[in-house]
Amino acid sequence: MKYSEFKKRFISSILMVPAIFFIVLLGSYYFIFFLYLCFAISIYEWINMSNSKKYLVPGLFLLMLSFYAAYKVRYSSYYGFDGAALFLFILFICVLTDLGGYFFGKILKGPKLTKISPKKTITGFIGGFLLPLLIFYILLKTEILIFKDEILNENFSSLILFIIVISFISQIGDISISFFKRLSGIKNSGNIIPGHGGILDRIDGMIFVFLISYFLYLK
Repeated sequence: MKYSEFKKRFISSILMVPAIFFIVLLGSYYFIFFLYLCFAISIYEWINMSNSKKYLVPGLFLLMLSFYAAYKVRYSSYYGFDGAALFLFILFICVLTDLGGYFFGKILKGPKLTKISPKKTITGFIGGFLLPLLIFYILLKTEILIFKDEILNENFSSLILFIIVISFISQIGDISISFFKRLSGIKNSGNIIPGHGGILDRIDGMIFVFLISYFLYLK
């Protein structure tokens, strides 16, 4: 990645992360409007990306289900997390999975993971699991991430499994959207976020994560 693109990506992230954090915590109509906005842009990007392709309609249906699941997750609970904390925890795992895959893959390189997404490596795939687990462990040890003792003692292994499952689904989602972008002959789904591309480029892993999280853990 060129320095100018990295700079744009970094500045965009600095602006987006606090804003999203604040909106998720606020909930109510603020969160619903934010979700609808992201949904509308995602639908627009998907239609542009897959227009006249046979996967257009299934993709639209998947996006509708995913955003509905994201809404339900925000107002659910899981092992001591209320809705807002659960939503942010899932985002936290997805972001760290993405970062872990990027940095481990860039630094250690190694064999390619799949032809679907040529830039992804096996070391990056493993790093996608390691970074969220490592950060979670550090936050627990430094007591930045606080659980009630009885919740942590009873459900620690379940939380670790939850992180691994979310990380795995996130990486599969990332690879899946990359596959459809390659079929459509494009690099990014859009250019609405400087340095990142489109909304779909940022939520590719999360599309499957929220959907499967809802049906696996919260139904």
